[in-house]
Amino acid sequence: MTSTSLFAHKQGTGPDTIVLLHGFGGSHSVWAEIGSQLASEAEIIAYDLPGHGASLEVEGARSPKRIAATVLADIVERDVDRIHLVGHSMGGAVATLMALSAPERFASLTLLAPGGYGEEIDAPLLRRFAKASQGDEIRACLAAMSGPGHVVSEQAVDDGETMRAYSGQVKRLTEIVMAITRGGRQGVIPAELVAGLAMPVAVVWGVLDTVLPVSQADNLPEHFDLHLVPVAGHMLTDEVPGLIVELLRGILRNRASGPISTFESR
Repeated sequence: MTSTSLFAHKQGTGPDTIVLLHGFGGSHSVWAEIGSQLASEAEIIAYDLPGHGASLEVEGARSPKRIAATVLADIVERDVDRIHLVGHSMGGAVATLMALSAPERFASLTLLAPGGYGEEIDAPLLRRFAKASQGDEIRACLAAMSGPGHVVSEQAVDDGETMRAYSGQVKRLTEIVMAITRGGRQGVIPAELVAGLAMPVAVVWGVLDTVLPVSQADNLPEHFDLHLVPVAGHMLTDEVPGLIVELLRGILRNRASGPISTFESR
């Protein structure tokens, strides 16, 4: 059931908090495997972003900047600290904007194929994904966004169907995707602002990403810890959840700067 309040799924305990922000067309459910593996080490807060799932009716869904302000306000209200902020795709753009707006609140920032780091984006595929409501359509879109040969999990398809079952969800997704891909391009967060982020920042990018090309990582600040995944495409939460878990465990243990052998690190 949707409401005008931002929905978040909470689990786990620990001295640190991990906040998880999904990408366009997803929901908190995309983090299920990752969150369950980390729940013994930190409190996990996985949001449904405005315009998605149980946060369908929350205002501000068409602008990453407004989404960032909405989520940040909810975090302030929760009064949590030592937050490790994680965002995938559009959620990566939102996470970046949150970190820029209130850097003192975040112990680290982890970006998975983040939006906002280059104009190029596969707008036609995302618009197709917005309109997909049946399992076969959702599976085909997720497969197109993944690396060649990746078998989309049934859980990912089921989660997509469940989220799109909300009345008005497909219409809202269509509105959002048209707003974030105007002219077939995405908005870019100014590089000089990104370069000023002082907290540890890790970036994971699939080398075979066709939604947001890995070439957008070329201009990341040198102090960002870049991990390239040779066999992955864009859907990192479904393609390589175990790698993401290990990276976040390293960050929790203050080893964010140390490369993980499964990744190809800069």
